[in-house]
Amino acid sequence: MEPFRVVKGIAALLDLPNVDTDQIIPKQFLKRIERSGFGQFLFYDWRFTKDGQANPGFEMNAARYRGAKILVARANFGCGSSREHAPWALLDYGFRCVIAPSFADIFYNNCFKNGILPVRLSEEEVETLFRRIRRNPGYALSADLEREEITSDDGLIFKIEVSPFQRLSLLNGLDDISMTLEKEDQIRQYESKQLNVPPPLL
Repeated sequence: MEPFRVVKGIAALLDLPNVDTDQIIPKQFLKRIERSGFGQFLFYDWRFTKDGQANPGFEMNAARYRGAKILVARANFGCGSSREHAPWALLDYGFRCVIAPSFADIFYNNCFKNGILPVRLSEEEVETLFRRIRRNPGYALSADLEREEITSDDGLIFKIEVSPFQRLSLLNGLDDISMTLEKEDQIRQYESKQLNVPPPLL
């Protein structure tokens, strides 16, 4: 997993509450067995019309958001089923940070395990971001996990609040498997000792 320290880039808007994981990555695209390749299907039912053309009515399709690295959304983002494909699709599309007033718990935790920083800000702070991003094409934000801040070139500073464990995991690019493998020597020593323990007397 790629470490997350500082990510600066264009911020895109998704002005919808209660975005569930089936909207993030529809179920018909879950047949892939690898983690890559899901970005092309992100928000598929909104991004594309029925004939497969880009939907001009979907705000995120606007040219001003091309190459965005940070997504700003509304409350309860990532609700619904607990599919890990949702953060896979966001990451593969190019998003490294999602900002919203609230997240579904399972989605929130899955983000940390896949290299995405989910940031909870207040409704008022998110509304400020929506106004400034809409007013200024190409508006960029910086997500600095080392300093635990969201900042902008025009002076915004919002505090990032994550647990120390989640922060260190992202800073070091460690998912659950990587953290387990860091203890590989201790695991081998323990298993070796267990092999040498005589069976109990019956």
